[in-house]
Amino acid sequence: MFRINNFKDNDDIRVLDQQGAFTVFEYKRDLSVTKDNAMYEFYASQMNVKLKQVICDLSTNGVTIQQGAMQWMVGDVSATTGIKGVSDFLGKSIRGAVTKESAIKPEYVGDGKIMLEPTYKHIILIDLGKWNNSVVLEDGYFLACDSHLKHKAVVRSSFSSAVAGNEGFFNLGIEGDGIVVIESPVPKEELIEIELDNDQVKIDGNYAIAWSKSLKFTVERSGKSLIGSAASGEGLVNVYRGSGKIWMAPIM
Repeated sequence: MFRINNFKDNDDIRVLDQQGAFTVFEYKRDLSVTKDNAMYEFYASQMNVKLKQVICDLSTNGVTIQQGAMQWMVGDVSATTGIKGVSDFLGKSIRGAVTKESAIKPEYVGDGKIMLEPTYKHIILIDLGKWNNSVVLEDGYFLACDSHLKHKAVVRSSFSSAVAGNEGFFNLGIEGDGIVVIESPVPKEELIEIELDNDQVKIDGNYAIAWSKSLKFTVERSGKSLIGSAASGEGLVNVYRGSGKIWMAPIM
C-alpha cells in the first residue's frame, strides 16, 4: 500500500495528456532557482520551456521504456529485460544495432507506478489504433510503450535511402493495439499531419518524426535528373509514397 503526496495535488503540476497506463504532466514553473538563474528560468517558462515527465500506472498495463529512462518506482514492481530466450536476445541485439536504439529496453509489470526522467522535450502519446496498429519512428524519439506491443526493424525501401541521406538502413517500427510515448522536438500542436491516399510527399530533411508503416520510404533526387536537382537547389529529399499518414515538425 502506498500514497504519493504533493504530486498531482501540487498546484505547480499540470496534466497534459493521459492515455492507458501513461500520464504526461509538466511543471508550470521551476521553483528550484537561485538569484543567478531566476531571470533565465522566468523567461524560459514564458516561452513554454518547461520540464515534463511521464508516470506509468502498471495496474493498467505493463510498460516497456527506453533504457535509462526510469527515475523512480513505487509499489509492487517487477523489472525484466524483456528477453524471452537466446533467439529473442539475438533478434533484439540485431534490431538495436541497425535502428540505433538500445537493444535491451526494460519491461516493468506489477501494481505500482514508475516515474520517467524529466525532460524539456515535448512528450506525445500515440494511440496505435489511429495508425492502423503500426507506426515507424525517426531515430531517437522512442521513450516508452505498452509492453505487449511488438518492436521491429523497418528497412528502408532502398539502400540509397541510407547512403544518400547519410542515415541508417533501418527505423524502429512498433505494432499492435496500444500506446506509444515519444519525445518530440516540437509540441503536438505544431505537428503537421499529412494524410496520403495513394499519393506521395517529399520532405527536404528529417522533419518527419513518425509515419505509417504502410508507406514506402526512400531518399531520392528532388528533380528527375542531376541537373534538375542542382537547379532546384534542394538535392536529395525524403519521399513517402502510398496510403497512410505522416507527422512532420515545421522546424527542428
